[in-house]
Amino acid sequence: MNQQLAPKTKRGQARREQILRAAERVFGRIGFTEASIADITREANTAQGTLYIYFSGKEEIFAELVHEMGQLTREVISKTISATQTRLDAERLGLEAFLRFACERPELYRIVEEARFVDPDAYEAYFSDFARAYRLHLEAAAAAGEIRPGNAEVRAWALMGLAKTLGERFVLGKRDIDIEVVVREAFDLIENGLKK
Repeated sequence: MNQQLAPKTKRGQARREQILRAAERVFGRIGFTEASIADITREANTAQGTLYIYFSGKEEIFAELVHEMGQLTREVISKTISATQTRLDAERLGLEAFLRFACERPELYRIVEEARFVDPDAYEAYFSDFARAYRLHLEAAAAAGEIRPGNAEVRAWALMGLAKTLGERFVLGKRDIDIEVVVREAFDLIENGLKK
């Protein structure tokens, strides 16, 4: 967040949040390129000049939404897995939490996917930040004997890729399938691999 533009009052914070939520809906619906400041302010029911009190433009809003998705996703998953006893339990519950969160906020999830082309730095930061923490958890689980030793970085990216692809197919693709079925099948693969 641009510190010069950070709101000082609760009313200002609420207005800024209103603009962010409107931008989330607009970007999620029509994409960054097609979206205009006028679209966002119309959706937020606010004047265009008001948007510029809080943001320098749609690029800044977009980057903040990508960052926000990363923070929120990590918070939701951390909270969900905090009481788990094993890494495998954490994998299953974390995957389910991620997919359910993506179902609740599909526009925000679409924004992250679009960031690959619109804001590659924000996209890279989103996944790198996630992977860094994931790697540490996998290393700790391997050191504790909960999972086989292996390259934790490769594993973190592979597990993230699995979740990302499942989200694209079954959340953004709006396939008519129960998330529990997706998690059960994906977790079986995580836990047992393909080996017969």
